[in-house]
Amino acid sequence: MIVLRFLRTVIGWPLIIFATLLGAFLIGLGGESEFSEKVLRTWARFFLFVCGARVIVQRDAELPPGKSYVFVSNHTSNLDAPAILSVADHPLRFIAKKELQRIPIFGWAARRMGHVFIDRKDSHAAAKAIRRRIEQGFGGAGLFFFAEGTRSTTDEMLPFKKGAAVAALETGLDSVPIAVAGARDVLMPKGFSLFAPGPVAVVFGAPVSVEGHSLERRDELVAEQRAAVERALAEARSLVSAAVKD
Repeated sequence: MIVLRFLRTVIGWPLIIFATLLGAFLIGLGGESEFSEKVLRTWARFFLFVCGARVIVQRDAELPPGKSYVFVSNHTSNLDAPAILSVADHPLRFIAKKELQRIPIFGWAARRMGHVFIDRKDSHAAAKAIRRRIEQGFGGAGLFFFAEGTRSTTDEMLPFKKGAAVAALETGLDSVPIAVAGARDVLMPKGFSLFAPGPVAVVFGAPVSVEGHSLERRDELVAEQRAAVERALAEARSLVSAAVKD
């Protein structure tokens, strides 16, 4: 078993890197378009296939097509984004740390598609970057946040940043909680590890209404978003446990 995992990993990473660069080049050419959406989804599913991840998806509410939301997720592994992208039924525009834009081709392609890079150490500049994206409009796409700001290395979620709540309040968009479970078991959150094929569950929870919340009391919406992700995470973990037993 360990030999097969080793072979999958040493062969898989070069394939993933090549697919990432090729996909980024095509997305850079396509910009913010349906073609780029298809390329991104194909890349995500290829990443999962190479890692041996089997995605289980659950949707707790029907989301009308063409309606924009602020999507808020936990973060456990580099596999989270591919898992979410592979099953998302809305186009997503990620709010990502600025360090990622330095990756050759990737940064250019992400900006061309409408994703936003922010400096996590400069909250004022980060807010300005997010507002500029909001001003451009979404056209049915959703604004996506890993609300913890970084990957959690334990089973406990880290404190949520306020960016997702502020974005929801400034746009008037409801928030959709997303929870991912099992990704950390397939691909460790940090450092080098061998792929460990297995189930990954993605749960889209019921939207959290922005109604009744205000910027002055944004912490209340942050708490509500976190509670919704925690509920979805409990469901996701149950799905993974059931899949492992089968």
